[in-house]
Amino acid sequence: MSDAPSVQPSLNEIVSLCKRRGFIFPSSEIYGGFAASWDYGPLGVELKNSVKQSWWKDTVTSRPNVVGMDGAVTTHPRVWEASGHVEGFHDPLIICKTCGHRFRADKINEEQCPQKPSKKPHECGGELTEPKNFNLMFKVHWGPVEDAGQFTYLRPETCQTIFPNFKNVLTTTRQRVPFGIAQIGKSFRNEITTKSFIFRQREFEQMELEFFTHPNEAKQWFEHWVNARKEWYISLGVRASRLRLRQHDADELAHYADDCYDVEYQFPMGWQELEGIANRTDFDLKRHMEYSKKDLSYRDDLTGEKYVPYVVESSAGVDRTVLTLLSDAYDIDQAPNDKGEMEERNVLRFSPKVAPVTLAVFPLFKKPPEMVELAHKIEDDLRLDYKTNYDDAGNIGKRYRRQDEIGTPLCITVDHDSLQDNSVTIRNRDDMSQIRVSVDQLRSAIADQLKEMSKPRA
Repeated sequence: MSDAPSVQPSLNEIVSLCKRRGFIFPSSEIYGGFAASWDYGPLGVELKNSVKQSWWKDTVTSRPNVVGMDGAVTTHPRVWEASGHVEGFHDPLIICKTCGHRFRADKINEEQCPQKPSKKPHECGGELTEPKNFNLMFKVHWGPVEDAGQFTYLRPETCQTIFPNFKNVLTTTRQRVPFGIAQIGKSFRNEITTKSFIFRQREFEQMELEFFTHPNEAKQWFEHWVNARKEWYISLGVRASRLRLRQHDADELAHYADDCYDVEYQFPMGWQELEGIANRTDFDLKRHMEYSKKDLSYRDDLTGEKYVPYVVESSAGVDRTVLTLLSDAYDIDQAPNDKGEMEERNVLRFSPKVAPVTLAVFPLFKKPPEMVELAHKIEDDLRLDYKTNYDDAGNIGKRYRRQDEIGTPLCITVDHDSLQDNSVTIRNRDDMSQIRVSVDQLRSAIADQLKEMSKPRA
């Protein structure tokens, strides 16, 4: 991929591009929208699916000791008592008595007064309440009657549907410790404040791995997964210079964690957590043993040793990864227009591994019909192996710009010469270079260029 200097976009520019090009729309927009809720459009869902497919391949199918599952969004309320969420899953809440707006007490210096945006909530003159704990779980009635005893919670994280299934998975897959269980799915948190586009939402999607290990090997596996998880983002084309690992200080570690690192990315709003990797010790399995009265320990059939495994957890956000890819790929450079004059060009420099469209195919003109027919045939042939797009609207320069702005790596143009010599033009998104190849050699030429564009960026 190109190592050319890149412009760090503002969040507003990313939001505008996402709506304009069909990546992400405000949910229920025709009804005025719904706070902190977003719908993925045709391009956005392709990008999101690429993220999930890449994670699943890297974490599950490429490894002999990791299996997958898909747990329920709602589960027995005792699960959340055992996990500690009913008792301790809180954020400190402050309410302004003047305007009624709610703020997180621990983030008050990052907030703005909604009536006086230039001031902080404690600077605007409004009277603030004392902080109080606010549970972040969504409570829902379960069953046809709204009886007080029939309720549960929408899961605030996916991992707590993995731990109760530890023995089920162990038995049915015949895995041996160390091994992992991975899951991708929706989670729900009733956040006090939501901001920064899809970075913080009340409904979001997680990619989580719970890796079970002997207590004496937990530190070794923890270090393995910390490094592996950072490298995964680099493999997607994210620049290493905008990624970092940050170890949690002792006073910010969860009470059950022995160690924890965050993979952080330099978003438009600054360095923020992208993923957490934690050594959760044996807390989770022991808590579920206590509350369920079921034995979740493991007996090694080779040594005869019986123990409760430690867990190394990797917890990544699908939506945050999508925002990372959009932020990292966004660039503005100069390109010639139809008159040969240089003008500003918006371009998303996605790696071909995640680009929503890999190849765009154009006929130079809509006539003669043979040109259109050949372009359609080429696109049909390539569609089985690549995500393709056919476009014949507008002049060729405008079509290139549209594809640049959605991040399409290569454009293939069929012109008058194609009808004579069976050759086409391949145009590269990053440096706008063009090469001429015969249709017979097209697949080989495409593979070579995509391989080069898939190399990590600095």
